[in-house]
Amino acid sequence: MERRILVQLKRWKESGNRKPLILNGVRQVGKTWALKEFGRTCYRNVAYFNFEEHAEYRQFFETTKDVRRILQNLAMAGAQKIDPEDTLIVFDEIQECPIADRTDRLISL
Repeated sequence: MERRILVQLKRWKESGNRKPLILNGVRQVGKTWALKEFGRTCYRNVAYFNFEEHAEYRQFFETTKDVRRILQNLAMAGAQKIDPEDTLIVFDEIQECPIADRTDRLISL
């Protein structure tokens, strides 16, 4: 059974002018599952980072605004490959890292 959210996520991926996606909603409704399933079916790799379970991820946003450096540090710390063309990056529980939760503070790729 395919959920409607997966159809919307696929539409987002196909958009030529897409921006970072923020998926909000009440707890325990399947947001994380939907993103992981979307990544599994539509990307070669999913890099999943949970800021509630791994507080150490927060430091990477506190020490630099350079997106490439942040992603390198996260990839090493999480032992996850990040290829900008083929990787869906999921930041779960991002509200636990207030500086990362503010997208205006990051330099775009």
